[in-house]
Amino acid sequence: MTFLASIPSPHSGTIDLGPFTIHMYGLMLLLAIAACVALTGYRWVKWGGDWDLVFRVAVWGVAAGIVGARAYHDLTSWSEVPNKWWGPFAVWQGGLGVWGGILFGALAGAWIVRRSRQSVRLFMDAVAPGLLLAQGIGRWGNWFNQELYGKPTNLPWGLKIDPQHRGQFFTHDTFHPTFLYEFIYDTIGVAILLWIDSRFRIKRPALFALYVSYYTFGRFFEELLRVDPAHEYFGLRLNAYVSIVLFVLSTSFFIWWQFIRKPTGQERPRASKIVPTGPAMAVPKGRVRPGR
Repeated sequence: MTFLASIPSPHSGTIDLGPFTIHMYGLMLLLAIAACVALTGYRWVKWGGDWDLVFRVAVWGVAAGIVGARAYHDLTSWSEVPNKWWGPFAVWQGGLGVWGGILFGALAGAWIVRRSRQSVRLFMDAVAPGLLLAQGIGRWGNWFNQELYGKPTNLPWGLKIDPQHRGQFFTHDTFHPTFLYEFIYDTIGVAILLWIDSRFRIKRPALFALYVSYYTFGRFFEELLRVDPAHEYFGLRLNAYVSIVLFVLSTSFFIWWQFIRKPTGQERPRASKIVPTGPAMAVPKGRVRPGR
C-alpha cells in the first residue's frame, strides 16, 4: 500500500480578525520568547534567584536581540531587504539573523545581570536551553512565510511551496522542510543540555558554550540544504562559515574551561534573591496606626 504524504504550507502568513491583522511570523516569535522566559525562569528560581531579574533580562535582551538580528540580516543579505524606507526594519516579513540576535541579546542581558550583582556566567547557563528552545519554535515563522526551505525533494515529508515562493525552482512542488528539521534538532538539543546539566558538574558558563557548539554543528548541515539567496565563497554559504568558526571557538572553550583550566573555586556560583535598596516605608508624622 502506498501513502501519498507531504507537508502543506499556509497560503498566507497573516490572519485577519476584523480590523486587526496578525502576522504569524511575529506570533511565533512571541511564543518563542515566552517559552525561553518560562524555562529560564524555572531554572533561575530553582538555583536561588528570582523572577524579577529574568523578566528584566527578557525585556532588554529581546529588544537588543531584535535589533541585532535585523542588523545582521541587513548587512549580510542586503539584496533581500525591501527597497522601501521601512525595508531595513521590516521584521514582519522575516529576515532575522540568529547570530546578531544572540550576540546583542546576550550583551544586553549580561549588562542587566551584572548591574544586579548576580553571576553573568551562571545566568548564561540558565538561559542556554531556553535560547535553543526559542530558536526551534521561532522557525515555525518561516513555515508561515514559506521561506528558508531546503532543496527540492520527493521524500514523503517534502514541504509544499506555492509557485510564487519557489524562485528558480518553479518546476518543483516539494522541498526539504528545514524549519522542521531545525525544530526537531533544537528540541532534542534542549533535552540533551538539561540532562547534561543535571548529570554532570558543569563549570559555568560551559553549558552555554556547549549550546553554541550543538547549534552550530546542526546549522552547518542545514546550510548545505537551504536554497534561499545567500553570499557564497568557495562553494559554501556565508552562514556555513560562521557556523564553522563559532563551533571551533565554542568547542575549544568548552574543553579548556571544563577539563583543562585550573579550578579557582568559583566554578559553581549560586544565584540569590535581589533585595531592594532604599528607605523602608514609615508612618507619616502625626499619623497613628489603627489599633493603637
